[in-house]
Amino acid sequence: MTLQRSGAYATTAGVPAQPGLPARGRAAADALPVVRDLRDRDGRVPRTLAFADGDLVVVSGLPGSGKSTLIARTAQDRGIDSQDARERWEHVVPGPLPYAVYRPLVRIAHYAGLRRALRSGRSVVVHDCGTQAWVRRWLAREAARRGRALHLLLLDVPPGTAREGQRERGRGVSGYAFRRHRRAVGRLVRDAERGVVPRGCASAVLMDRPAASALNRIAFD
Repeated sequence: MTLQRSGAYATTAGVPAQPGLPARGRAAADALPVVRDLRDRDGRVPRTLAFADGDLVVVSGLPGSGKSTLIARTAQDRGIDSQDARERWEHVVPGPLPYAVYRPLVRIAHYAGLRRALRSGRSVVVHDCGTQAWVRRWLAREAARRGRALHLLLLDVPPGTAREGQRERGRGVSGYAFRRHRRAVGRLVRDAERGVVPRGCASAVLMDRPAASALNRIAFD
């Protein structure tokens, strides 16, 4: 595994070797995972991240770090964001009903939508809070099944900035939940800085707020 401080990024890296993969998938499976660090680049960052058609991308980071904003701006109709499911439910539940009451329904709706998108075989960009490792394992299995790759976009944002982001959107998480997110995302960042990616990921991109703000498009070519 390698750590690269790069100003441009494109990949067709694949997944670990799987029996019965087509030739294209077997060739890609030989590639080692790569971590590219786009933090502290003073604006010298790519405007597009290009991946192979059929690949999957998961975006992780603290609540309030800008995951939903990034997906909405760059992924267009390929984004799968739990925030979208929450907003749909907010329009149909009674106003005074606390979110905690119908949160399980929102999560079921979100993961059902993700399952449908994955079954379609198209590339998607998935919102990940960082604490749900099983979601990344699910995506890695799906990428391996289709002979393609899973890539991690990791937003490294200071906790104070993330808290401010929560205040700006009018939605926050409890102190306990935020500490859980900090531990999970902190572990992902520290691993990436050592060139280590979650199992099943072909690559990871570390991004700070300026790099994420400069990104215009996530493409699957």
